[in-house]
Amino acid sequence: MSENKTRWVLLLLLAFTLFNSACAQGPGQAFIKEEKLVEKSTMLLNNANYLIPLRNVGNLKIASIHLSYTFATQFDSLLNKYAKVTSFNAADYTGKRISNLSADLRLYNTIIVQLNEADLNNAGLVKFITDNQQIKNMIVAYFGKGSALDKLNDVTAPILYSERGSVIAACFSAQAIFGGVAITQKLTGTITQRYRYGMGFLTDKTRLEYSVPEAVGINADNLQDIDKIAREAMQAHATPGCVVLVAKDGKVIFNKAYGYHTYAADVPDKITDIFDIASMTKISATTVSAMLLKDEGKLNIDSTLSYYLPVTRNTNKSSIKISELLTHQAGLIPDIPTFDKIKATDHTADSSALYPIKVNNGYYLRKDYFKDIMLPAMLNSPLKTRGQYVYSDLSMIFMQQVVEAVSGTPINTYVQQQFYNRLSMQTAGFLPLYRFQPGQIVPSEDDEEYRHSELIGYVNDPTAALMGGVAGHAGVFASANDIAILYQMLLNKGSYGGDLFIKPETVDLFTSKQSPISRRGLGFDKWDPIADRHYPSELASPDSYGHTGYTGTCVWVDPKYNLVYIFLSNRTYPKVSSKLSSLNIRPRIQDVIYKAIAKGLN
Repeated sequence: MSENKTRWVLLLLLAFTLFNSACAQGPGQAFIKEEKLVEKSTMLLNNANYLIPLRNVGNLKIASIHLSYTFATQFDSLLNKYAKVTSFNAADYTGKRISNLSADLRLYNTIIVQLNEADLNNAGLVKFITDNQQIKNMIVAYFGKGSALDKLNDVTAPILYSERGSVIAACFSAQAIFGGVAITQKLTGTITQRYRYGMGFLTDKTRLEYSVPEAVGINADNLQDIDKIAREAMQAHATPGCVVLVAKDGKVIFNKAYGYHTYAADVPDKITDIFDIASMTKISATTVSAMLLKDEGKLNIDSTLSYYLPVTRNTNKSSIKISELLTHQAGLIPDIPTFDKIKATDHTADSSALYPIKVNNGYYLRKDYFKDIMLPAMLNSPLKTRGQYVYSDLSMIFMQQVVEAVSGTPINTYVQQQFYNRLSMQTAGFLPLYRFQPGQIVPSEDDEEYRHSELIGYVNDPTAALMGGVAGHAGVFASANDIAILYQMLLNKGSYGGDLFIKPETVDLFTSKQSPISRRGLGFDKWDPIADRHYPSELASPDSYGHTGYTGTCVWVDPKYNLVYIFLSNRTYPKVSSKLSSLNIRPRIQDVIYKAIAKGLN
């Protein structure tokens, strides 16, 4: 099992920085006690321009500077939960002019400087702050005695001032910069001539916080069965590895990685790993795009497919309503033929102007294959079950065409610009190999029959693969943390980081049950009212919504419990296994979470 450095910090700090309190109360309660002390002793000064919490993070290029601050590593690790932040050690500039640091930071527009009392004796570092605060977003995180703030009298940039010297104080301030925690205190006394009683700025919590189960009333011991179930999955070869994330009340309280990328057991899974989330794409890209277009008045779910796609007008798809596509009641067949129908002349081993579509290494598809072969197959397919619930990938492929026609933008670009970048989802998106190294991506399959290679960063789904990796039903890759951000936004009724992405009424509409025919919402899967199915979990509420993915993934949001649950795996490696489902790994882990919540309420 591999765990993120930050998670270790949050646990180990309890033993090393909280002294006897950790022994007396247990690590979770000791953490909470120290965090409350930190909250009461952390103030925000000079924030008249409301720079903190940071907004529009996707447009910021952020650097973090430290000199001798003890917990710089932990501070920077928390910063990187919210955005890509590059760390600089000012000590590396010893013997050189501090202006060299300014030169190296010329392409960054936001600079966070960590200071302790000793650092304030470095006049060059203080001058660096005052020189740059007029031309860049400058933030100072200072840890130490208030009287030392006299040395920052010329600093007009926001100062996060914390009296406590614990690693929890470092984590708290880092999260406060992004709105993961709120600043609730003003100065209770005059500490310098400039910073006097009653001064300070309060902030709101606008993003996910990273904490411990006890922060939401859950005993961490009651989540230990997650470890047992995950290990059972590994031992049974249901999947080589997996990542589990739990967020409750806007706080990530559990995030662990288990197992390995493959059964060779040479690369441990990490919580930052990027997974092929398969059919979770349907709601994580296509549905949220449709929701935004509806908000903008560009998409009417009661309009027909032919209204948006003229190519369907002389077909049996013409009168299908958008709502029928989103609820899988359009009568479409589940899928169209894929690799087994490919002709030898349709693909080649090398790219060229005639064969530009990369399916994976050594496999390039001919130009316009989707338009010439796949789209006609969709248009000419029968409608046998209209009005009934039949799950169909074609529904979301047609929705992709609608989104692209209405927005005038390829869906991968549209969702990246409108959601992933704006939410600072650092790994999420289609075609991950354009942005990440293969080692960061979990392989999904060893395809010996058609693609003759391991699928690492290339979409597992064969239909999506022949569409060049960008499809309405599959193709998104992401880490668990990024998925948590997106679905926390939905749980927040469309708001995150101080910005509104989707109107609350639209979130309510799409995530609610739409028809007596099935349990489905618009795009979203939902709780199954047939009790014997225990779907998605024996204890989930009827308000739950989410989706599963063929590769062994799921996300479930439960507004009743203010809960986001994420499970990512590669059960399809090297070949697909049904054990993850037959062992009920995903719902059993979800049950553990609900039972832990219930125990916390008693």
